[in-house]
Amino acid sequence: MSDNLEPSLSQYFANDPPSFFDQLAEKEGKTAPVPDVYTSYDFLQSSSTQAQITVPDGVRDLWELPVSEPGMQPALTMPGVSVATDLNDPVQEAVSFLVDPVEAQHRKILSPDDVTQDERGLRELIEHGCFRSAVNLTARLLTIKQQGFGRAGYTVKHTPNSLQLWFTRLALLVKLGQFDIARVEAEPFGALNKPDVFYEFYHPDMHADKKGSMASFSFRLLLAELPIYLGIPRVALDRLTDLMAITSQIKDYFDRLSENSNNRNAYDFWHLREKRILHSIVNCALLIKDFSLADQLIQKLVTNPKACDDEKRFLLSAWGRIRLQCGDIYGAEKKISESKRFREDQNNPDLRELIDRGLLAVAQNDFQSAFGLFQKASALEPSNTMVYNNMGVCLLYSGKLKEAIKVFEGAVQRNPKTALNESLLINLSTLYELESNNSKDKKVALLKMVNKHRADLSVGLDVCLKLQTIV
Repeated sequence: MSDNLEPSLSQYFANDPPSFFDQLAEKEGKTAPVPDVYTSYDFLQSSSTQAQITVPDGVRDLWELPVSEPGMQPALTMPGVSVATDLNDPVQEAVSFLVDPVEAQHRKILSPDDVTQDERGLRELIEHGCFRSAVNLTARLLTIKQQGFGRAGYTVKHTPNSLQLWFTRLALLVKLGQFDIARVEAEPFGALNKPDVFYEFYHPDMHADKKGSMASFSFRLLLAELPIYLGIPRVALDRLTDLMAITSQIKDYFDRLSENSNNRNAYDFWHLREKRILHSIVNCALLIKDFSLADQLIQKLVTNPKACDDEKRFLLSAWGRIRLQCGDIYGAEKKISESKRFREDQNNPDLRELIDRGLLAVAQNDFQSAFGLFQKASALEPSNTMVYNNMGVCLLYSGKLKEAIKVFEGAVQRNPKTALNESLLINLSTLYELESNNSKDKKVALLKMVNKHRADLSVGLDVCLKLQTIV
């Protein structure tokens, strides 16, 4: 169905995704007893820089078909689903084992059987947070396209739809922490430079003489970023650098033709893609602790003539938080002060400024002041769970364990659907253990709430609730 009639799968699965610095900067298996106070780099998610620019398909899909060696058979993708069974629901399994099998059967989440067997059904599952069910539906849909279990190694005919299904499946697997499955299933695609992912590989009648890549830019970006999740960020850095080189070439091509307004739109479109790759390279730089490279790249983003005041503010704020990670309090304070200059209302601090100042106070071990700042931030945005998480951590560091628990529990009671996130669950479960050797009942109560309000968690349930200590 036409994109004009159907919404995109979600913001995460759009053709040109927003920056997700907060997700990408987290290391696989990060299970510290109490994670550091939230220092996300999602500064572009709330900015206006991600507004999509309308361009023709020929501009969007502009990638060169690879040239095969004369007399050599071209290497093709030949992908296939690597697991024969559906992903299980760990929440239901835990409730069945620890609480009551009957209650587990009453768990209300959408399954693949509850939706239409097409992209519309896939969107519905994703919108309801039923990510495992969505992965299972992608396996069904790919099986229909002769790319299901046992089909790896066989030639296939790709379409934009089949490649979008693969991208969605791999992105969901990464989101769920199923990195080994994602690694195996992503391998046949390489860097999406094999000829069978291009329109020109097929008979002109099949795609109405279209040219370029059938695979979305997001798919290319995901494959380049995947080594980050596999614990090899330097490989991701190499892949992203290669992707950046191609993207810059295309951008410069349209820059040379910019007298025409359509070409100017094309230039701006590819400039946004180039900038998005820079965000991912910053993530890699942070993971390998190359703070000098991160500084250089953010400086490049801040000084870009196309950067608006809002974007500069978010960038400088994030830069300050990165400096905090380095232990450079003076540098962090300087960047955060620069960020404030781009705020419209200089008299009344907003949410971002309060959080920035709170993080500075944490870095200076002034947890009382930090708590007060986060408390003011929570008054501005009562639904912001991250702020309550920060408040609870500050109370814990101040030696106020019971008060910290109350803050976490209050956040869950007020807004369970959003508050029952991975960070808060890890923290609250840890505090229950610190409070008493008999934390089982409280953890089981948390499990019941997860069972009622959450379809899926992106971190293992055993990590979130430390269930291995109560089984």
